[in-house]
Amino acid sequence: MIDRATIERIKDAADIVDVVSEFVTLRKSGANYKGLCPFHNEKTPSFYVSPSRGICHCFSCGKSANPVSFIMEHEQMTYPEALRWLANKYHIEIREKELTDEERQEQNDRESMFIVNEWACGYFQDILHNDVDGKAIGMQYFRSRGFRDDVIKKFQLGFSPLSRTAMSDTAKKKGYKEEYLVKTGLCYKRENGELSDRYAGRVIFPWLGVSGKVCAFGGRLLDSRTKGVQQKYVNSPDSEIYHKERELYGIYQAKKAIAKEDCVYMVEGYTDVISMHQCGIENVVANSGTALSVHQIRILHRFTSNIILLYDGDDAGIHAAIRGTDMLLAEGMNVKVMLLPDGEDPDSFARKHTASEMREYIAQHQTDFIEFKTRLMLNGVTDPIKRSEAISSIVRSISVIQDQIVRATYLKDCAARLGMNEATLISSMNKFIRKDKEDKRKETEREQAKKTTETAEPLMPATPQQQASKVESMLIQMIVRYGDAVIYRNVETEDGSLIDINVAQYIDYDLSADSISFKNKLYARMLAEAVEHSSEPSFKAETYFLNHPDFEISNAASEMLADRFQLSKSNQMAQGEETLRNKTVHLILDYRLDYVEEKLKNLRIELGGASNDMEKMKSIMEEIKEKQNLRNVIAKELGNEIII
Repeated sequence: MIDRATIERIKDAADIVDVVSEFVTLRKSGANYKGLCPFHNEKTPSFYVSPSRGICHCFSCGKSANPVSFIMEHEQMTYPEALRWLANKYHIEIREKELTDEERQEQNDRESMFIVNEWACGYFQDILHNDVDGKAIGMQYFRSRGFRDDVIKKFQLGFSPLSRTAMSDTAKKKGYKEEYLVKTGLCYKRENGELSDRYAGRVIFPWLGVSGKVCAFGGRLLDSRTKGVQQKYVNSPDSEIYHKERELYGIYQAKKAIAKEDCVYMVEGYTDVISMHQCGIENVVANSGTALSVHQIRILHRFTSNIILLYDGDDAGIHAAIRGTDMLLAEGMNVKVMLLPDGEDPDSFARKHTASEMREYIAQHQTDFIEFKTRLMLNGVTDPIKRSEAISSIVRSISVIQDQIVRATYLKDCAARLGMNEATLISSMNKFIRKDKEDKRKETEREQAKKTTETAEPLMPATPQQQASKVESMLIQMIVRYGDAVIYRNVETEDGSLIDINVAQYIDYDLSADSISFKNKLYARMLAEAVEHSSEPSFKAETYFLNHPDFEISNAASEMLADRFQLSKSNQMAQGEETLRNKTVHLILDYRLDYVEEKLKNLRIELGGASNDMEKMKSIMEEIKEKQNLRNVIAKELGNEIII
C-alpha cells in the first residue's frame, strides 16, 4: 500500500495541465486551456483544463477529472496504478513492502502483464548490449541499418537469444509466472506443454503506448531464413493490454513533436519510423502493416488534425495510401499524400537526406487526396465506364467529410480539375450522403431490435450523483465549493459565547435538529468531514476535497467544481455572505420539502396496506395530516402556493 503522506506528495506535485498535455494538445483559452476531448470523438474542442482548480472537464460528454482520475480513465488504470504513474512522472519515490506470493497472485492481470513486458524489454536490451550473440547478431543488424546508439536507446531496441527457452527460463528464475509469459505473447506452449520463446533469434522492437508503457513487441528474423519466409516479422498477439488496431508504433516518442509541428507523418514499418527520427523528423508513427483503424486515427486526432501519408511508390504503397483516406476524412483529418520515388521507402530515403532536405522534398511533392486520387485513377483512362467509376470514387471520398464548408470547397476544386458540371457532382455526392445516413439508421434499428430480444445485462453501479436526489447533490456541491465560507456571524451559544457559522456547519446543524441526514453515504461522510475540519483556520473546503486521499471523494469534488472553471475569476459572479446564506437556506428548505414529500408517499403506501386495521389507519391518517401541514409551511417559506 502507498502511505497517505506519499499520496499527498504525489497530488501536490501533479499539475493538471502538465498531465493532460501528455495525451492531448492544449491551447491557451483565457485563464484555462482547451483541446479535443480524449474521452469521446469530437472535431470542435470542448475539453477545458483549469490550472487554478486542478481539474479538467468536457462540456460535450460531461467527463470531469483531476490528475489522478484523468490517468485512471485515460489509461484504464486502477487508483494505485495511476498514483504510481504520477509518482514516476514527478520522480517521487514510493516505498512498498515486498509482495508475497499470495499478494502477487491477487494483482490485477493487466498490471502483471505490463510488469512482465517491462522486464522483458529490459532483458532484450541487456542481451543486445552485453551478450556475445546480441552484439554479434542483433547489434550488427542495427548497425547495418545505420542506427546510432542514442536512437537504439530511445526506441529501447533489443535482441532475443537464439535458444528457444533462454528468455522464459530467465523469467521463471526471476519469479515471473508462466501464465503472464503466455498471456503477453512473449511465449507460447508447445504440444508437450513446455514453454517456447516467441521471438528467439530475432531483433526486438518494443511497442510503447501513449503513456510509455510497454504493451507489445515485434521481432524480426535476420539471417538467410528470411528468404521466402512469410513471417519475417512476428508481433505480439492481441491480449488484455494490446490490440493492434488500437496502437501506433512510435506514438510515445512522437507525441510531443506531433503537437509542436501540428502534423503527423504516417509510414508503414518500424525502421521507417526509427530512420526518420534519426534524420531529425520525429512527428512520425507507423501502423505497421495493419489496415488503419478508427481507433488509431482518433489517437492521432488528439494531437493534430493534419496527416501526411508517406508510403513507398510501389503498388503496395499506393494501396496503403488509398485504403485509409476515406476513414481519415470521415474523422475530420486534413489528408495529404506523398509517394516516394521508385525503389525508395521512408527508411532508405531518410538515411540519404537531412531533416531539412526531407521536409523540403515532402513540401514540394505532397498532394491533397483529390489530386492524388485523380492522378492515380484517371491518368490515361479514356473508357467512359472506367472514368465514371473513378470519378464516383473521388466524389465518394468527398462525401464522407463532415464539415460542409470543407466538403463544398473540395467539390468545387474537383469539378474544376475534372472539367465537370459542379451540380452533377453535388447530385452524386448527395446520393452517397443519403445512402450513408440510411445505412446508419438501419444499423441503429438492428442494434435496438437486438437489445430488446436479449436478456438485459446487469446495470452498472450508480455514481454518487446518480444515487442522490438533485437537491442533495446541490447541497453537497455547496459544501465542496463554499463549505468554509461564513454565512452567520456572532451567533450566541448556550454558554453565552459568540461564534461564526459557515455553510457546512449550518447545513449540518439544521438537518441534525430534525434527525435528517443525507441518503448518500459518501455525501454524508463529506459533510461530516467538512464540519470536523471547520474549526481549523487553514481549512478550505475546495482544496480539502479536491486533494482528498480517498479517490471517490476527490473525483466527486472535481465533478462538482467542473462548471465553474470555464469563466475567469474576474467574470465569475461574486458569492457574498448574504447571497450564500440565502442560497443555503433555500436549498435546505428544498431538501426538507423533498424529505416530507417522500414521507407522505411512504405513508400513503402504508395506509393502503392497513385497510383491515382501523386503529392503525387512524394513526397513519393523523401522521399524514401532520406532514401535509409541515409541507405547506415549507412551501410557503419557499414562496410557493400552499398545497391543499
